Amino acid sequence: MKDDSNSGPRPVPEEIVLDACGERPLPDVGIIEQLWRTSPIPKDRIADTAAAAVGSFDFADIPEGGDVAVGTGSRGIANIPTIVRSIVHELHERGYEPFVFPAMGSHGGATADGQREMLASLGVTEEAIGCEIRATMETTVVGETLDRGVEVHADANAAAADAIVPINRVKPHTDFQGDVESGLSKMLVIGMGKQRGAKTAHEWAMDWSFRNMIPEIASLLVEELPVVGGVAIVEDEHDETATIEGVPPEGFLDREAELLEEAYARLPTIPFDEVDVLVVDRMGKDISGSGMDTNVIGRLVFGPEPAPEKPDIKRIFVRGLTEASHGNATGLGSADLIHADLFETINLSDTFVNGLTASAPRGVRIPPAVETDRAGLHACLSTIGVTSPEDARVVRIRDTMRLDRFVASPALIAEARERDDLRVVREPEPIDFEGGQFTEDLVSGMLL
Repeated sequence: MKDDSNSGPRPVPEEIVLDACGERPLPDVGIIEQLWRTSPIPKDRIADTAAAAVGSFDFADIPEGGDVAVGTGSRGIANIPTIVRSIVHELHERGYEPFVFPAMGSHGGATADGQREMLASLGVTEEAIGCEIRATMETTVVGETLDRGVEVHADANAAAADAIVPINRVKPHTDFQGDVESGLSKMLVIGMGKQRGAKTAHEWAMDWSFRNMIPEIASLLVEELPVVGGVAIVEDEHDETATIEGVPPEGFLDREAELLEEAYARLPTIPFDEVDVLVVDRMGKDISGSGMDTNVIGRLVFGPEPAPEKPDIKRIFVRGLTEASHGNATGLGSADLIHADLFETINLSDTFVNGLTASAPRGVRIPPAVETDRAGLHACLSTIGVTSPEDARVVRIRDTMRLDRFVASPALIAEARERDDLRVVREPEPIDFEGGQFTEDLVSGMLL
């Protein structure tokens, strides 16, 4: 990927790609819509529902005016500023002094300022939520696990508070499968553990497995720290808030397992088991911890865990990185090719630190970068075997969270016509390029 000027690695020019692949016709594309039945919480009820979740917590041992540490992560959770603000307001009303702390492991470049910036990019600022944000990378060692003697870390500010309330979305994890995956327990173990705790957990997970580790360490943290409860969120297929529930600490594991089943049932996926080429318009830490949800793309970069059985995707071309990622392109190693726009926004240090913390160096490998969308599509199609444009199974999505509508080639359009859960929104037509780039913008919603 170096050019002749020796100025360092550069994306490969389109003419070189097309010359290597040879001219070939590209498939036409249309639009498919997934037909989901959802019933999200109305927007005007989000605040009251979040405040009511606090009512299930036992504050009997918390002194009047006591500090309550409210943990918030780096994910792009729907309505998160409203949810946090409402919980903070409710705690104020009950006579406590809440503060928010970033519970996001090593994200934000493993710095306090970086984590504060990540919260701000999600709309969680002191002005927006009505309380102080205390960001630190310092941790307190809470204890050690019984059999292995693994040190358990917790955010120093949270550990010193009179009460702790994590807020997190319950959803399938991208690195492992178990009774408890991504949610309140993981936020305590990985997020509240900051970089030190997250690194320790990921190192031990290579042998111990997250499915076994997280329940044990979460139980220790609940026992040793004043965790009065957590606010669990489940989103529907449209990434709208479907559930906001207060979960007492003694019910974390059991109730999380039940909520995880609901989350799996609502998980949006690509509705085809076999895809030749997947074009992803953007990846990012606010979309998934692995940049792209491994449950959607069927690829896993964390070594000791098996990859999902489906879908089977031959080539993945990723075009961009979300602004909220601040250059952290963790999970990039799942792609086969990337666009120049993504290549030029990668913060190598932040990405590398995240990969080290997660014990997943494969996840931060940088794939070949090409200058144009046309070059990326040609490169993908030329490496899947002998397939005609009519038979090529091509999908283009905004990201792995938003799959309600997507671009698809004629072979998949034909299948969609025969299914009750899919609807053809636009018939196939030639792909429109300008200067080698797609002219239709999925991210801004102009196309969909």
